[in-house]
Amino acid sequence: MSAFAFYLFAISTVTGGLFTVISRQPVHSVLWLILAFISSAGLFVLLGAEFVAMLLVIVYVGAVAVLFLFVVMMLDVDFAELKAEMARYMPLALLIGVVILMQFVMAFGAWESAPLAAQNMAQPVPTERHNTEALGVILYDQYFLLFQLAGLILLVAMIGAIVLTLRHRSDIKRQDILAQIYRDPAKAMELKDVKPGQGL
Repeated sequence: MSAFAFYLFAISTVTGGLFTVISRQPVHSVLWLILAFISSAGLFVLLGAEFVAMLLVIVYVGAVAVLFLFVVMMLDVDFAELKAEMARYMPLALLIGVVILMQFVMAFGAWESAPLAAQNMAQPVPTERHNTEALGVILYDQYFLLFQLAGLILLVAMIGAIVLTLRHRSDIKRQDILAQIYRDPAKAMELKDVKPGQGL
């Protein structure tokens, strides 16, 4: 049963990733991406990493993929124009893809298994500590500085993305706090003497 579940999740993960790339509709691509995330979570459950599986479902499926879906559905993007721009750079993209594929072939061709790898994989995993606790000890003890640096890099990347995409449009009214604070009441208001029986 575990072998059947592994092959089922593996095939659905590969299928979801493939259709995420080749799908013509962006909404369908996001839905296939969600399938790939859920299938990957199933593979993590089979490996005994329940915490990582739930993290994948909650963070990626529940937040990131749904955010992608809303952005794709709400933005008025001309995908025909985007595809035309992509067609211009297709030869360069194919050249880069071939170079990366050759690098992968060279790397895997020279790759050799460590002599004690099979023996280490066959050893039983110590059960005195739960995998969630072990993961927390590794992240916040051995790799604490690297973990904090990764969060700092993500923060800088988020701020950079906001700064690069921020556009100030002149036709949109924005709130000016200083102008509201320093305004002159004599110039801001005008008193009208309305006579009885007459409107403004």
